[in-house]
Amino acid sequence: MNKYKTLAGNTALISIGTFGSKLLVFLMVRFYTSYLTPSDYGTADLITQTANLLFPLISLGITDGVFRFALDHPKSRRSIFTAGTVTIACGSLLFLIVVPLLHLVKEFSGYLWLIVLYTLTESYHTLCAQFIRAIGKTALYAGQGVLNTMLVIGLNILLLVVFHLGLTGYVLSVALADLLCTAYLFIREKLWRQLTPHPRASAFRQMLRYSIPLIPTTVLWWITAVSDRYMVNGFIGSEANGIYAVSYKVPTIITIVSGIFMSAWQFSAISEAQGDRQEHIRFFERVWRIFQAGMMLICSLMIAFARLEIRVLADASYFEAWKYVPVLAAAMLFASFATFLGSVYMVTRRSDLSLTTALLGASLNVGLNLLMIPSFLGIQGAAIATLACYVVVFVVRAVSVRRFIPFRLHVGRLSVSAALIAVQVITMVLSVPGWQYVQASCFCLLALLHSGPLYGMLDRGLQSLRDLLRRRRPAE
Repeated sequence: MNKYKTLAGNTALISIGTFGSKLLVFLMVRFYTSYLTPSDYGTADLITQTANLLFPLISLGITDGVFRFALDHPKSRRSIFTAGTVTIACGSLLFLIVVPLLHLVKEFSGYLWLIVLYTLTESYHTLCAQFIRAIGKTALYAGQGVLNTMLVIGLNILLLVVFHLGLTGYVLSVALADLLCTAYLFIREKLWRQLTPHPRASAFRQMLRYSIPLIPTTVLWWITAVSDRYMVNGFIGSEANGIYAVSYKVPTIITIVSGIFMSAWQFSAISEAQGDRQEHIRFFERVWRIFQAGMMLICSLMIAFARLEIRVLADASYFEAWKYVPVLAAAMLFASFATFLGSVYMVTRRSDLSLTTALLGASLNVGLNLLMIPSFLGIQGAAIATLACYVVVFVVRAVSVRRFIPFRLHVGRLSVSAALIAVQVITMVLSVPGWQYVQASCFCLLALLHSGPLYGMLDRGLQSLRDLLRRRRPAE
């Protein structure tokens, strides 16, 4: 199977395994907003986002190193997995010592134990899942994602509907699902066999040298993605933050699709890096064209149906959230583009450049948030700041990565597409008369502009799916 079929096959497999389950979580927003007030939803969002910040600090970013090095060094996998496990165990002990400092945040009063449980279970689940992905068990990686989602939904229903635990039940369900999935992977793959009492010291050194620069990078990306929630909460209030958090949920369909693709793409990009350089450059270019086309059309649809999406997915008390969806959808589009270009840094092991560009994005985001949120723009200012920083990071990375893998970005097509997306955002947010016709026209123009890559993507995807089903069909 050539590299394109491998990428398409892995993407199809991960999509089959995870997209349906991720879509269910997306649709669960209606359920959450029925059982949580905007204020409770805002507080729950701050708790989970704080845990996501603590995760890279506790793990020292080692989970990314586990994936990267286990993929490159099959003979050292026991040392690599052991290094990851020991690092997280040490980080967890240190975290338990310093966790009382979180008492300084009044919103966390009574919820510290939830933050601890959520962070620790996420750390171990991510470690096991990344190791499974690195050793090529894509089907199991996708399957455990489905299991995790089913557990979250089941526990949500149990803890919110039956036991009426409110935001505690909302956060606890995710932590328990992570814990159960970790146990499943550990037992299913007998991961204790991957632990050795004498791991190679070189494995620790190399992984930490690669992973530690990713810690500030991850923290900075967190600041870019989440600092606006804290500022909206501080400047306007928890109810406004709840509205903003719901508006963020709709564009996550873009990050879901992007995340599924990137899970398959990172494996292919690293695996193919050892081959012919010119062919590797062409590989990047062709995949970029397809990725750009798919993301543009999904973003266009998210913007066009913003009102309907919030009306269907959230309780009536959250309807105002639709106003922020178009800008945030465009922000998630450029975030996905920046992530794709970041794969060049992963392939070339230039985590220092990931750090530099992340620092730029975070600094710009915080500055714009401080300027815009207290202004007349309010919540919309937070959305605009997020969009601006992701656009800047994408542009900087687009210039930077060409030093390492100089593939064509097709700037002309990208610029025209971005202009069409901008027209959609402006006409939607301002409710310009006839905005429905503008949205339809822009989508059709985008589809026409990207028809070539889209046809190729569809053709390869269907062929890979047919091949996958043919291989799995029992012999007659």
